[in-house]
Amino acid sequence: MREQSIVLRNQENFNLKHIFECGQCFRWNVREDDTYLGVVGENVICAKQKGKDIFFTSWGKDNLESFIKEYFDFDTDYTKVKQILSKVDKPMKEALNYGEGIRILNQDLWETLISFIISANNNIPRIKGIIERLAKEYGKKMVWKEEVFYTFPTPEELAKASVKDLRNLGLGFRDKRIYETTLKVLNKQVDLEQLKQEENTGKIREELLKLPGVGPKVADCILLFSSLKRYEVFPIDVWVRRVINDLYIQNPNEEKVNKKEIEKLAKQKYGNLAGLAQQYLFYWRRDVS
Repeated sequence: MREQSIVLRNQENFNLKHIFECGQCFRWNVREDDTYLGVVGENVICAKQKGKDIFFTSWGKDNLESFIKEYFDFDTDYTKVKQILSKVDKPMKEALNYGEGIRILNQDLWETLISFIISANNNIPRIKGIIERLAKEYGKKMVWKEEVFYTFPTPEELAKASVKDLRNLGLGFRDKRIYETTLKVLNKQVDLEQLKQEENTGKIREELLKLPGVGPKVADCILLFSSLKRYEVFPIDVWVRRVINDLYIQNPNEEKVNKKEIEKLAKQKYGNLAGLAQQYLFYWRRDVS
């Protein structure tokens, strides 16, 4: 474990608030001095932005420079992505301008899986609270600058929890789903390492849907927000349904808007960048509503 620091100068398409507050991650929190602090793997990361410069300090195992390049998706050309999407229509262009600094994080598949099962019918403060309690109870302890942090528990660590233990941490109806999913992953009934090697997005989705607590929306969130990086998927929640209905479908009762109708429209408009378009639209409409 070591402390490291690095500064990224004059960054385009990079805004910490847009990245950490667009609904894709749950272990980053903003502090009073506008520093974002997160636990990623066996690392505690501090990130602060001043204009187009981003200052990082970390305590942990990974090389900070390599970590930043992978985690913040520097292999994707966001300038090109936005050039393509901006040609779709005026609302998409407005959403791109509003969330111009969004990047899709490369998050650990296991952590993303459990986090989005927890997210079902839940709000972000409560999701974050549950995940922190899970980490505190079953993860590894780390101490940095006299502050205590906990890693996200591995399948082996989380398997120590009974359904009752999980219920006591406030998981509600999700307790049994987390318990059963953990055992299935641990026993390789669904092999996460194999999923990382699978090229066919449909086959990965089929495997994910075998896990308790993973429905179509959660599966799509895992596909998009984890290291699987499937930009073509289009997770649909209440905000996404609302923005697509308001802009294009215009059904007086948005709850009657069919999911397949939205997916078809998204594929036609955004193609293989549908997932990225979804994040810009989600962040824009949720914030301005």
